[in-house]
Amino acid sequence: MPPSSFAARYGFERDAVRLDNWRQAPCNVWAFRNVGELVPSMRIRASARAADEAVGDPLRILATHAAALLRSSTDALVVMKHGRVIADYYAADFGPQDQHIVFSISKSITGLLAGLAEGDGLLDPEAPVFLYVPEIAGSVYADATVRHLLDMRITLDFEEDYLDTSGKYGRYRRAVLWHPTEAGQPSLDLLDVLASLKKGPGDHGGAVSYKSPNSDMLGLVVERACGQRYADFASARLWKPMGAAQDAQITVDRAGAPRAAGGISMTAGDLARVGEMMRNGGRSPTGQQVLPEAWVEDTTRTGGSSEAWLAGGNFWLPDGRYRNQWYQTGYPSGAFAAIGVHGQWLYVDPSAGVVIAKLSSQPLPVDEECDRLCLSLFQAICAAA
Repeated sequence: MPPSSFAARYGFERDAVRLDNWRQAPCNVWAFRNVGELVPSMRIRASARAADEAVGDPLRILATHAAALLRSSTDALVVMKHGRVIADYYAADFGPQDQHIVFSISKSITGLLAGLAEGDGLLDPEAPVFLYVPEIAGSVYADATVRHLLDMRITLDFEEDYLDTSGKYGRYRRAVLWHPTEAGQPSLDLLDVLASLKKGPGDHGGAVSYKSPNSDMLGLVVERACGQRYADFASARLWKPMGAAQDAQITVDRAGAPRAAGGISMTAGDLARVGEMMRNGGRSPTGQQVLPEAWVEDTTRTGGSSEAWLAGGNFWLPDGRYRNQWYQTGYPSGAFAAIGVHGQWLYVDPSAGVVIAKLSSQPLPVDEECDRLCLSLFQAICAAA
């Protein structure tokens, strides 16, 4: 029997992709583009507008970087300068209208929703978490503030081990339906897991310690503060006002709780629009003030603690900071970024007026060599743009 068109395209049949292997090569190439077929998801609606089209590389900005794009398993890369797409690259069977999971860039989107809620007077970053989610009494979050969540300054007894399938991280992923339930294991929801987490040594507010459950808790705080589901609030207050071209989606658990730490899928063009909005102080292309300008300034330039960043062992950006779920690079350009595992990047260089959105299907969730390659690639593109 000849292979199906699917197998001819991807090298495996569709039924080979399962919850226990969708983040592994080679299945991840297709799965990262079609997460909604694997995990329950909720739509983040955009307003009707003209769809994006590929522009190619008319200025030859990407011409010398083909090896870097291939080495870093690039599915899409979009370069904007002063709000206009000047170059893009799309891998085979992927295009401007296709969604792709952005993993932990979702955290940065969640940070923006918190900023919108704060600007609407619905959320106080200095308030205790239990004020919004009382079910977490007795957990690590019982004496934490929303600010501690935003800046990843929670002391949490939890290891961020993306390859774990049986320990705490595996249990966490089963609760958000990203991994199959094991025989004999109880069915848990995201809030069940969050409410069971315990405190690590020391007090909250110390070192920056990157732990994904903190961002999922922040997503629940945003929902409770706004009285709306995550996707509905994101659509009304962010996606439509910023002029997104396509719907996005976010994975949800059995109870409908959002995977605010990593579950958003979107197009490369709309990811670039998020970066352009941040470069412009929270304004849309039409000049509408979508995000509070003070929140954007705090997120990308003035907020965060260098001491807390280094105390957390984050030496890959020695002059960096972390604020409101975004990274400040500390580079002279003032570049800031949102980053996701398996090679997802949103890199903004204010001095060059350049935004770069990169979607990838890197086989490893964390690849330090690829990260260094990508940062060098982005700096080269900004210099050439």
